[in-house]
Amino acid sequence: MKISMYHPDRSPVGLYVEDRHEMSRLVRSAGPGNFGLLPNGVFCITDARFVVQETLAFDTARPDCRFASQSGPLLVMAGVLHPRFLTGSESRYVRNGVGVSQEGQTAWFVQSDRAVSFHDFARFFRDGLGAPDALYFDGNISRLYAPELGRDDIGFPMGPMVGLLVPLK
Repeated sequence: MKISMYHPDRSPVGLYVEDRHEMSRLVRSAGPGNFGLLPNGVFCITDARFVVQETLAFDTARPDCRFASQSGPLLVMAGVLHPRFLTGSESRYVRNGVGVSQEGQTAWFVQSDRAVSFHDFARFFRDGLGAPDALYFDGNISRLYAPELGRDDIGFPMGPMVGLLVPLK
């Protein structure tokens, strides 16, 4: 699953950390597109938990992330939907994102199976999954490879991705 906006050379826009190495710097200001729709945020995996945090709060706290990706907008922050999301919005795309449980022990990576609004997507994380914090990764060009779910979305090369490797038994 694609997890961040990216530049034409497919390098990440905003913070990107891989194996504790910062590959791309944190962007603290508003900007164009969904990424720059503040508040945006960072998804971080530490040794102990999953974290979704607003960008400036993340910059202050600077948790020790093994992996991190900045994206935007935040879908849900402390149980509250992003203030710019409108009920009944006509802006609908296939969307993906991540939400985390209150204790940070579970992360839900979600891709919609149809076009949805930001408002509906955010409500799914908060009301459907109980995620107090959730971050939008992508829309429009969202792709998912999950053969066990019957998903093998094809498309052009993209930027930063997340995946799960499961050892063979």
